[in-house]
Amino acid sequence: MTDLLRVDGVDFVRDGNAILRDVSLTVRAGEHWALLGANGAGKSTLLRLLGAVSHPTRGSVEVLGHRLGRVDMRALRAHVGHVDPRGGPRSPLTVREVVLTGLTNTAEWVPRWSPTTDQADQADRLIALLGLEARGGATWPTLSQGERGRALIARALMPSPRLLLLDEPATGLDVAGREQLLERIDVLQRTYPGLASVLVTHHLEELPPGTSHVLLLRDGQALASGPAAQVLTSDQVSECFDHPIHITRADGRWSVRAGRRLRAALP
Repeated sequence: MTDLLRVDGVDFVRDGNAILRDVSLTVRAGEHWALLGANGAGKSTLLRLLGAVSHPTRGSVEVLGHRLGRVDMRALRAHVGHVDPRGGPRSPLTVREVVLTGLTNTAEWVPRWSPTTDQADQADRLIALLGLEARGGATWPTLSQGERGRALIARALMPSPRLLLLDEPATGLDVAGREQLLERIDVLQRTYPGLASVLVTHHLEELPPGTSHVLLLRDGQALASGPAAQVLTSDQVSECFDHPIHITRADGRWSVRAGRRLRAALP
């Protein structure tokens, strides 16, 4: 399989503080990775490197075959679908307009620009794929947080990227919104089998069932990395979060409860 991301011995230092230390990662076409760790573990920092937003302090990062530091970062970012659910337009664009701005790589509608018929049809297909067909004409301020997140995923897919980066996509969602989001991510992964994705979260319940690989980060270092079934063990996740955790999996989804030591200490 083609390597879409290659991170080799990366350090990231900010204001004298080591945010990432000697992190390595390879993501291939069709793989769906999760970056897991406690708050402050370095997950979002690593995602910014993978999205060609930041340069590493030491080590190398290759995105879609291009090494950071030797490529126009802005041009490279146009080929990576990066979804931050806290983003979005400031003006009251419709869902359809928001999705179409993925072609212009802008947060707002570009004056005097209009999509082709094929591009408009593609936007409608993605809106339907993300379960928003009934909301295509709704304006941004009227959308729920979950609808906004799914609209931004559809937007990120408009340029047909080979790589999709999801920065805590379930942030702020209630249970129904989270389940709708994960259902649509699962459909998306099956619809585009060659697409690779990297999802950041610190909640195992937010992992889509199609998650194939996991990187556990603790204090900026890689604790474990590889196929999800091998990495997501109770012992390793307990060490990652420095807390006794028991993990179970049913119907492709992971769940967490207090580990044996903590339960024994409770009255």
